Amino acid sequence: MPEPLSSNAVLYAILSLNSEIALQKEYLDSSGLSGEDKENEEGILDDLEQAFMEFVDLYKHHAHKDKELPSIEELLNSEL
Repeated sequence: MPEPLSSNAVLYAILSLNSEIALQKEYLDSSGLSGEDKENEEGILDDLEQAFMEFVDLYKHHAHKDKELPSIEELLNSEL
């Protein structure tokens, strides 16, 4: 049975996914992708956003147990 993810692991995953989502959106906005390529890249973006939301839910669970963790809003708005 795998060990549960630590709060730090979840936090880093959220920050990484958030950055990847921003990069993917920027790539989609700036490139002249053709139909099928654009569909594939949009599918990647959808997967990244879904993973992000799942980690946000997991983080909220961690934050509920550990009151010292910043809120998800504080986490995403902070400059690291």
